[in-house]
Amino acid sequence: MKPGRKLVQHGAESLTDAELIALLIGSGCAGHSAEDIGRTVMERYGTLDKLMDQPLVEMAEIKGMGVTNTLRVAAAYELVRRIIKYLEQNG
Repeated sequence: MKPGRKLVQHGAESLTDAELIALLIGSGCAGHSAEDIGRTVMERYGTLDKLMDQPLVEMAEIKGMGVTNTLRVAAAYELVRRIIKYLEQNG
């Protein structure tokens, strides 16, 4: 099941980290779907925390990620970080 359909039918919490990345990047590249790329990213790093601890240049080198998709993932991660910080301060 495609990540977008899975999200609609079962909610965002049902998605794996790889599927969430696939939704962020939107589309794949020749021979690799967005889902393939999301899986590759997560196989390489294991966790989202480890992923974001790496230089962005490294993630951008993964086939299908590139600079634009890497920036999308980094921006989404930063938004979550700021939301958590806000909630901790304003509980």
